[in-house]
This record gives sequence, C-alpha cells and structure tokens, in this order.
Amino acid sequence: MSSCYTDFVEANNSSAGYKYLLTYQYSCVIYDFTVEFCNRFLPGRELLRQRDQMTQAARSGKQNIVEGYELQSLESYIKFLGIAKGSIKELLEDYEDFLRQRKLNLWDKDELKMRELRDLRVLREPQPHIPQIPHIPYDPVAAANFMVMLCQKTTYLLEKQIESLREKFINEGGFRENLFKERLKRKYTIK
Repeated sequence: MSSCYTDFVEANNSSAGYKYLLTYQYSCVIYDFTVEFCNRFLPGRELLRQRDQMTQAARSGKQNIVEGYELQSLESYIKFLGIAKGSIKELLEDYEDFLRQRKLNLWDKDELKMRELRDLRVLREPQPHIPQIPHIPYDPVAAANFMVMLCQKTTYLLEKQIESLREKFINEGGFRENLFKERLKRKYTIK
C-alpha cells in the first residue's frame, strides 16, 4: 500500500476533516495511481518531463484540496478547489493524450468496459482510503481509461463541492464579512 493510504489511517484519529472528503480521497488515489502509471507505462529518460508533469498535476490536485480546507477564508477555499479541479483536468488531458498518441481506444462512457470501471469501488467502507483494486490494471488501455474515469469522477465531485461552498458563501458570507459583523456586534454591545 502506498503512503497516502497509510496517512489516511493515521489521520482518522486526528482532526483533519479534509481526509473525510471524497474529493480528497479520490485525489489521493489518483496521485498514487499516477505515480504507478508513469513508472509502468512511461519509462525512459525521454519521457522524464511528461512523468514529472503528470505526477505534479496529480499532486497539485490533492494538495490544493488540503491547503484550501485549512484556510479560514471560504472564498480562498473555493479558489483552491478550483485550482485542484484544474490540475486534475490537466491530468485527464494527459491520459487522453496517452491513448490518442499510441492509437489506443478511449472508451465511451456508455461502453460496457467503462461502465464496469465506474462500478468498481475505488474507495470502500469502513476504510474508504483502501481501494477495491490496490493497483492500476497492467494493460495500458485499461489503465489509462481507468485513470480517465477517476479524473472525470473527481472533477465532477469537485464541481459539486465548489457549488455547495459558493451557496454557503452566498448564504453565510465570507470570513472578513463575518469578522466585521462580530466587530460591530461587540462595539455596540460593550458600553
């Protein structure tokens, strides 16, 4: 098991709430599987830059969820989730490029093989950090399509999370706005 999964187990006993977010859990799997994918299917010195770019995009997706969550500003959190989404979209393009450049098939979302991938429980209860499949498939077509599906699922979930936080921001206001309200409340109650 990769260290990301081990970290999750250890964090279950801490107060790191982002570890319970599906977007974080999926991005963690994407990061670990991207490292595995690059090592397996992009060997050689000539692909070093591509491996580095893909790994950094996967890492950025995961890390921006963490950084945004830890900020006090809801507005900044939304911004960081947008960056995470952008990084995972960039990675999605890399996987699609991998298939196209090698003249391999990108499976349609309704194709039986893709539906079977979507039905796999990458995260499972009660330990959602442990995937049903601990490694990417050994076939490059299945592996790349699997990663495409994970990236699509995660960007969809990030979009829903961003929408939810925008609604919260509209209804409750932002960090500065709420601090100002508290300041006014104290100013006029302390006399």
